[in-house]
Amino acid sequence: MFQLFLIAFRNLGTHRRRTLLLGGAIAGVTALLVILMGLSQGMEETMLRSATTLGTGHVNVAGFYKITSGQAAPVVTAYPKILELVRKEVPELDYAVQRGRGWAKLVSEKTSAQVGVGGIDVQDEPGFRQVLQVRSGSMDDLMQPNTVLIFEKQAKRLEVKVGDIVTIAAPTMRGTNNTVDVRVAAIAADVGMMSDFNVYVPSQTLRALYQLRDDSTGAIFLYLKDLKQMSQVQAKVRQLLTDAGYIVMDNDPRAFWFKFDVVNREEWTGQKLDITNWEDEMSFITWTLKALNGLTGILTFVLLIIIGVGIMNTLWIAIRERTREIGTLRAIGMQRTRVMVMFLFEAMTLGALGTLAGALIGLVVCVSVDAAHVGVPEAAAMFIMSDRLHLVVNAGSTVGAMVFITGCTTLISLIPSFLAARLKPVTAMHHIG
Repeated sequence: MFQLFLIAFRNLGTHRRRTLLLGGAIAGVTALLVILMGLSQGMEETMLRSATTLGTGHVNVAGFYKITSGQAAPVVTAYPKILELVRKEVPELDYAVQRGRGWAKLVSEKTSAQVGVGGIDVQDEPGFRQVLQVRSGSMDDLMQPNTVLIFEKQAKRLEVKVGDIVTIAAPTMRGTNNTVDVRVAAIAADVGMMSDFNVYVPSQTLRALYQLRDDSTGAIFLYLKDLKQMSQVQAKVRQLLTDAGYIVMDNDPRAFWFKFDVVNREEWTGQKLDITNWEDEMSFITWTLKALNGLTGILTFVLLIIIGVGIMNTLWIAIRERTREIGTLRAIGMQRTRVMVMFLFEAMTLGALGTLAGALIGLVVCVSVDAAHVGVPEAAAMFIMSDRLHLVVNAGSTVGAMVFITGCTTLISLIPSFLAARLKPVTAMHHIG
């Protein structure tokens, strides 16, 4: 077998121009695939980091509370008991935080805007500081009551700066309107779509706005040691709370605000819990990842077809040029199987060398773009939740792409290799090229 491999390698070197042309095409497809995978994985990592800091945990224990059957609020009552139970029974948990949820009008002296209001204990969430870049003010001031963190776009729209007073107005669970005056403590850099409609206030300020008890919150965010266990933990928490006597809603993989219409139409009162994960809560954004992955698949398929046709044509030409050589090899005793394997080795070697070169090119491009901190257009930043392009190269995915493309080039060469092996020695030796 090693001798056949050497013959195949020698043949590639003999027909250098053809080898470079076809190998370059394979390298180009591999490099493109590595770059697209790096872009997709980078987007997913950026979205995961931003989303699981600003608006969701890996797994969430949320829900709705209804005083009357037609009026639901995104509230979880007596959350410390739930939190204690989860911490005790879920060893996969790394840490957990509570986060208030609300929808209100933010009013400045010049204008107003509808925003989602998050109640946060910023001292308990170090990840919050890592994701958000404060442009002015101090995030530490968010520990003080009646303060608010807003984003740059919101500050421009409301025409406010750090230290200005704005008013938050919202209806309470009992249907009465309530307001609270808050001071702008910090203005943070925009982080895509999430920063267009979200502001953050201390948890106690949010409870005062909605007139909630101290043991009430909007959701409990659960952060896991291993994100791959997300689905299992979600199912485990659902069963755990059901067994503990809580009423748990049927699984609905959508962000919580999409569920108000359904919940308000249902005839029940009291508390129902809703167990979701980060993909559910960010489903209105994660479609961009699916679209990019779909585009990657389509491009790869089309380019592989083009390369496949090229490989088949190249091998047809090679067989025609080397017909007498094949006849000689057959005449001195080389079996048909070994002739076929020789051509398969040639295609496999070409594929392996081409994909290796392409993977290295793709790796260099991904690392260079990531290191350059390339900015992205505002429209793109809304979806990837970052103002910079982030590419991540996964070694396993890269090796998988190399093996896949090499395997495809090898399989494509089966037909011409099989036909080459069927040549009769006498006919081949008398062939005039």
